Amino acid sequence: MNEHYDVAIIGGGPVGIALALALRDNDLKVALLEARESAINTTDPRALALSYGSRLLLQRLGAWQSLQDVSGIKVIEVTQKESSGHTTLRADDLDVPDMGYVLPYTALHAALQRALHQTDVDRLYGATVSDLSSDNEQSTIVYQQQGAQRTLTARLAVVADGGQLLEAKRPPQITDYGQSGIIAHVNTDRPDNGVAFERFTAQGPMALLPYMDGYELVLTAAHEPVQTMLGWDDETFLRFLQGHFGDRVGNFTAIGKRNSYPLRLKRAPDITFPHTVLIGNAAQTLHPVAGQGFNMGIRDAWELAQTILDHAPDGIGSATMCKAYRDSRRIDRNAGIRFTDGLVRLFSNDLPLLGPLRSAALNLLDHLPPAKKFVARRMMFGANG
Repeated sequence: MNEHYDVAIIGGGPVGIALALALRDNDLKVALLEARESAINTTDPRALALSYGSRLLLQRLGAWQSLQDVSGIKVIEVTQKESSGHTTLRADDLDVPDMGYVLPYTALHAALQRALHQTDVDRLYGATVSDLSSDNEQSTIVYQQQGAQRTLTARLAVVADGGQLLEAKRPPQITDYGQSGIIAHVNTDRPDNGVAFERFTAQGPMALLPYMDGYELVLTAAHEPVQTMLGWDDETFLRFLQGHFGDRVGNFTAIGKRNSYPLRLKRAPDITFPHTVLIGNAAQTLHPVAGQGFNMGIRDAWELAQTILDHAPDGIGSATMCKAYRDSRRIDRNAGIRFTDGLVRLFSNDLPLLGPLRSAALNLLDHLPPAKKFVARRMMFGANG
């Protein structure tokens, strides 16, 4: 006999766990399926830039309180290379303690796991999902676990990671930016604690996110130059970084292990199907500029949980529930996608006519406090506020 659930979540990353936590203590039967064999074996090297809005949601979920080694962002300096254009966003101007936070992906994942273990959610590790289908009543999930094929059914299946399950049937819309991102931890001899830097260059945006004794670097460029840079020794890379960014934080003195990944916009054309919802990077994968992607995924999870609870128990997975979720996320999702895509297209090129316009736009924004607050609040809380 197959197990039957109210909600089955495919993907045990932070977004999937956030949804599970938001549904706890509501008399719902919830399962979380994760292909990894245990709760703690993730080795993702990324640092995350969490918005202040995400912190508030994580506090409600009971995960923020146990986090350690978190660095706050109180100021964001936005500049354009080889121009005077700049804008500075400050937490003090927005009446919030921080605009955001920087922490390792692994630290957040572990904190969410600790909170999850205090719930009655069924955690199915080593569960590799091979098929997801639905009819008018429920979704059916086929998965392999411990060498055996198993099946479960649910009123609602939520794909919270990857989304490859459905891509063959419903191909996503993909924009290839022709870029890869390099991530690494760097040190300087004059760090400015609490200040994050977003620098636009012709080859792509660059970010320095304050973390502990240095910065988490996100450097974007075309695929071929990135492969060349990965082959450089540390001294050569640091010398390039110095010329690329300047001396605002002093001299770059050390760099840790470098990793890279391709950058593209991937957007599912539909985020709901009969008894099925896509959230997080199964719904959309964004360029890392302005750090919007992961924060949007956390908002996806929170909004979906509220929609599920509003329609529980009998309406879970119904067409009415799915429409309510789509409507609740439409403005924030579309605005976030347009915002990040627009920044890449506007600032990641060397078109001579655009240079002065970009510089003027950044300077104008810096002198319009209401506009700055609007942009900053979008970054912190999304379009829904």
